[in-house]
Formats: sequence, C-alpha cells, structure tokens
Amino acid sequence: MTEQTEVERAVAEAHRRDWAVVLAATACAVRDLDLAEECVQEAYAAALASWARTAIPVNPAAWLTTTAKRRAIDVLRRQTTFRSKLPLLVEGSTGPDDEVDMREQAGQQPEDVVPDERLRLIFMCCHPALAPEAQLALTLRLVCGLPTGDIARALLVTEPTMAARLTRAKRKISAARIPVRAPSAAELPDRLRTVLGVVHLMFTMGHTAPTGGPVTRPDLMNQAVHLARVLRQLMPDEGEVRGLLALLLVIDARRATRTDAYGRLLRLSEQDRSLWDRSAIAEAHELIVAGLRGGRPGRYVLEAAIASLHAEAPTYDDTDWPQIVRLYDALLQAWPSPVVALNRAVAVSMVAGPAEALADVEQLEADDRLARYHYLPAIKADLLRRLGRPEEAAEADRRALELAGNEAERQFLSGRLSEAGRA
Repeated sequence: MTEQTEVERAVAEAHRRDWAVVLAATACAVRDLDLAEECVQEAYAAALASWARTAIPVNPAAWLTTTAKRRAIDVLRRQTTFRSKLPLLVEGSTGPDDEVDMREQAGQQPEDVVPDERLRLIFMCCHPALAPEAQLALTLRLVCGLPTGDIARALLVTEPTMAARLTRAKRKISAARIPVRAPSAAELPDRLRTVLGVVHLMFTMGHTAPTGGPVTRPDLMNQAVHLARVLRQLMPDEGEVRGLLALLLVIDARRATRTDAYGRLLRLSEQDRSLWDRSAIAEAHELIVAGLRGGRPGRYVLEAAIASLHAEAPTYDDTDWPQIVRLYDALLQAWPSPVVALNRAVAVSMVAGPAEALADVEQLEADDRLARYHYLPAIKADLLRRLGRPEEAAEADRRALELAGNEAERQFLSGRLSEAGRA
C-alpha cells in the first residue's frame, strides 16, 4: 500500500465519519449553508494534497474544520472589502440587522440549546419556511453527505427531480434571507416532526443502503441511534421522540442476523433470533408501553409497536399477525402512506391469505409514488408465487431487479429468479 493510497483512505474515512460534524461547525460559524458546504468540500480536497506532503493528522475532523472555517472567513472578508470599496452597489447602508449578522459570523452567538453539533445542523436545515420535502432532502445532503441519487431513491423520486429540489431549497434560503442559525428552545417543537423524519430516513438508508455492495451502512445506523438518544434527552416528554428511539432500537437489534456469513440477504423467517440484542428489544418495549399509555399514539410509536411484535415472537410462525394488521390500520390513520399500505398487505397475506393481499398490492400499483419502489414488485412476486403463478412472479421479480440499487438485494432477487427457473 502506497502512502498516497493511505491518504486517500484516510480522507474517505474522514468524509464518511466526520462530514456532518465539520459542516455543522463551519455553518454555525459563517451562517451560510452554501458557503459552508463549498468550503468544506475544498477542505477535503486540500487534505489530499496536504496530508500527502506532511502526515495524516491525529484528529482529521479538527484539521478539516479549521481549514474549512479559514476558507469561509477569507471569503467573508473579501465580500466585506468589496462592499466597503463599492458602497453604491450595496442596497442600503449597514443597519442593526447587519451588525447582528456580522457579530454572529464572528462567533458571538447565543448559547445553543441543542448539545450535539450534527443534531444542531439538522434543526438548522429544518426551517419551517422550507417545504417539508425540501427540508428532508437538504438535510440528508448536507448532514449525511449522501449522494443526490441515493436521496432520490430513499424519497421515491428521480435524481433530476431531487437535484432541482435541492437547488430550489438553497435558492430560497438565499433569496428569503432565511437565517442560518441554531434555533431557540421555543422553535424546536415546530421543527421536530421533520427532524424525526430526517433521523428515521438516515437510519433507513443505513439499514438498507440504496446503492452499493453491502446491505447496511453501520455508520449511518449508529449516527441515527445516537441522534435519537440525544433527542430523547433534549425533549423527554415528546411521545414521538420515544417512539422513534424505540423503533430504531428494535430494528437495530436484528442487525447481526440480516445476512449470512457470505453476505447473502436473509429473510426474517431465516434469521437466528437467539442472536438478536434482547437488551435493546427490552429497552424499546418500555418506551413503546410509555408511548401507548400517553394518549393517542403517533406514527413512530405505532411503527415501533409493529417491529416489537416481530422481535418478541419466539419464532416467525408465532408472530401475532392479526395484531400487526390492527396496528397497521391505526398507522394508516396516523400516517396515510402508500408504503404503510404495502407493508400492511404483507401482514394481511399472513392472516387472510395471499389472494386478498394481492388485490391490495394491485390497487397500490396505480399510485405513482410507488412507481420506483422496488419492494412493490418484489412483494407482488412473492404473493404470486404463493398462489402458484410462477411466470407472473418471475416477471414481477425482474421488474424489482430493474429498480433495485443495492447489490445484496439484487443478488437476492436474482437468486429467486434462478430458483424459479430451475423449478
């Protein structure tokens, strides 16, 4: 391994692990998301050359943050000089708002109520002046450093649509002069719903990576669980915060059994339940019980309750499917999503049989929001196979294979097609 290769690996690891922290620190210092993102990207590019000449720093995140902040401050200084030398090109004169902004850029900011830098950045991006879908997209791009294509897959839209959404969000922040700052304690509740959605999507994209080889991205899963715990400490009385933490814990408890020793994806019925993290499942159960007692349960409490029923069943055959269907009915009332309806169809197939579930799935095929969702044809294929219609099942599997981006899932679908062909 050459020194240059070691540097490239170190920069890649720093990007995977520290991108959000570096960006959060830079954005909080300069109060400009576009400028912060540009300077952080430049800092990572500079690291490739600098670390090759000297050495990989002991604390890469600190090096990158310092470099990004210095570059951003240089840009701000040039802008200030430009305004001072060409005052006629500046609309109006410096007023109280400008002085406050300059003090904030210099680091004279009020004490932040959100203790975690990454979570602070999420709250900053989830500004209520932006549409909820724009908040989600912008935060996943900035906080997670995820590719636009992966975000598009997670939100079930095309990559050009997602790129345009990100551009519009940044333009609106600039045009409307939306302040890039950490929110006050009073502003947190108005942003909480989207923040919960961001943390959940971060975990989901780690649980099953939209693209690439491995099934999971443990870094994203670990970050999401950490953020959910910080949220729980920050807002302990919020039922949906408890629900989200419970949901992530109970799903993460099965992480070690999702693939076999060769990386092959395993169905829930094939997983070794003795290897599941029972302490995490028990912690989740306590949070769920508290959430169900606290009045009408919300989306995340209900999702967690469904996942908990799967986790607490001694075997796959012992799963309480009727209760799961009832919980899905309640979840559809709290969160009327076509993805929820599709998952409900799977539970219905275990209670009323595959024919009734297939009718539900075929109705969902008319929903444009699921046109790029590879789980829909994959579930349809499974139902058709159970109904003794192998040719139609193979056609549905081929459609799912066309849409799937994760290599482990593609291999799983290819294996089903091969088995059907041999049969």
